Amino acid sequence: MIFIWYPKCSTCKKAKKWLDDNGIKYTLRDIVLETPTEEELSKWVKESDLDIKKFFNTSGNKYRELGLKDKLDNMSFDEKVKLLSSDGMLIKRPLIIGKKIIPGFKNYDSLK
Repeated sequence: MIFIWYPKCSTCKKAKKWLDDNGIKYTLRDIVLETPTEEELSKWVKESDLDIKKFFNTSGNKYRELGLKDKLDNMSFDEKVKLLSSDGMLIKRPLIIGKKIIPGFKNYDSLK
């Protein structure tokens, strides 16, 4: 399992502690230093069966700065993936990649 996080994010710290407290093994990956590639993101979104919008950090400054709330509906899947891969701060975090793909810190109980 890969745990993609931003070390300064309080939600990511809580998620990491939850994984540690539950004895779940993972490989740690910094979302800014090792931003997921277009290929990875495309694969993960498709495997997750979630709408790609769930992978956007809608509460982030970058999302608001770029006015993405109004732009995403007019973008193709490939354009959205390219945008996500351009800046790790646009990606919802933390992001779990394993048997399940989980953007954000919800549904972690399903990892047990």
